Amino acid sequence: MDGLGRRLRASLRLKRGRGGSLQDNLRDAVKEPERAQEHCLPPFAGGQHFFEYLLVVSLKKKGSGADYEPTITYQFPKRENLLRGQQEEEERLLGAIPLFCFPDGNEWAPLTEYPRETFSFVLTNVDGSRKIGYCRRLLPAGRGPRLPKVYCIISCIGCFGLFSKILDEVEKRHQISMAVIYPFMQGLREAAFPAPGKTVTLKSFIPDSGTEFISLTRPLDSHLEHVDFSSLLRCLRFEQILQIFASAVLERRIIFLAEGLSTLSQCIHAAAALLYPFSWAHTYIPVVPERLLDTVCCPTPFMVGVQMRFQQQVMDSPMEEVLLVNLCEGTFLMSVGDEKDILPPKLQDDILDSLGQGTNEPQTSEQLNEHVSGPFVQFFVKTVGHYASHIKREANGQGHFQERAFYKALTSKANRRFVKKFVKTQLFSLFIQEAEKSRNPPAGYFQQKILEYEEQKKQKKSREKTVK
Repeated sequence: MDGLGRRLRASLRLKRGRGGSLQDNLRDAVKEPERAQEHCLPPFAGGQHFFEYLLVVSLKKKGSGADYEPTITYQFPKRENLLRGQQEEEERLLGAIPLFCFPDGNEWAPLTEYPRETFSFVLTNVDGSRKIGYCRRLLPAGRGPRLPKVYCIISCIGCFGLFSKILDEVEKRHQISMAVIYPFMQGLREAAFPAPGKTVTLKSFIPDSGTEFISLTRPLDSHLEHVDFSSLLRCLRFEQILQIFASAVLERRIIFLAEGLSTLSQCIHAAAALLYPFSWAHTYIPVVPERLLDTVCCPTPFMVGVQMRFQQQVMDSPMEEVLLVNLCEGTFLMSVGDEKDILPPKLQDDILDSLGQGTNEPQTSEQLNEHVSGPFVQFFVKTVGHYASHIKREANGQGHFQERAFYKALTSKANRRFVKKFVKTQLFSLFIQEAEKSRNPPAGYFQQKILEYEEQKKQKKSREKTVK
């Protein structure tokens, strides 16, 4: 079960009526991308809930051997009276999730210490709806050696900061009793998901602490609510981030290596977010499970994260035109060699200048996201922001993109050379297909920045005329 979403491409696609092992289905699915719709709830959901499931995934011994198998040991809510097709769909979904909660294989041993990890994965349903798994892996309370478990919230809403806070609340209650988690999650499930910039407040009772009020605020700028750039900035220099962006823009193969699941997950989401307002249109797996490591041999574009323990297996795999990023050491282990020459030189300098301004000043997470994302949005404003004026419309409103006139409108030869390549990508094709269907440009953040840029150009021309 693998698919491609308009915003993010899934690591899985739920397949109907298909035989074979889970491993075979997963491997085949990575090679069979298909478009998906964003923010669709499955048919059996009653509304825009915060989440569909809270699951606990534990490690259970496999027979008499030393290996462990991840297994769902708790599920909320339990769904009843599902139609046959819905029940089969649920079983496929729940059957695949444990693999992504423990992507690092089956060789575990009981531990006395384990640093908690927060990470995520992305799934796409057979009907095209997208689901995100928000995970918190930790050692359960107790004494002596024990095995880690994962709290996993499945939702079709992309808002990583908000769900990280929800996982904090789940973890706090898990230390008391599983019974304390249930009323909190029930209250969350009954609450309406807030609009951008709005807050929902939940009332929750905890034994020995009394009633608590928990506020969950959704970021005002919704196009960045699914990302946190801080990990990417800790691991890499601005110049390296720019080269990753250039590789992604031309839809190449990009592999991130790191020790921690949190680092991998956050960095790959951040890299994909740099493409806004465009969406990565190919295989996208924030943390590749061990069983899917041969994904890196796929001839199609992909953006994947691999744990450092599998570095040698990745290096030994037959790969072409790959950018292999070591997040632990901040280096490129493999590259095509032309990453610095893909983007127009002046626009590269503009991005680096903007990123370098005010980096030592304290910033909130939203300010940091805007600071990092802003220069890349401006790059697209300057190169393709004039797209709407080159869509010719018929009487019925259907638009037709005038590609040649579009790139010829650019006065800079360097910009024109880049755009001639970019218009051939699926990133641009999917974007322009949506624009052709719509009579008016979407009133979103990108359109706002286009209008601001055009106004600045008008003011500049007006000043130049006044001087003359």
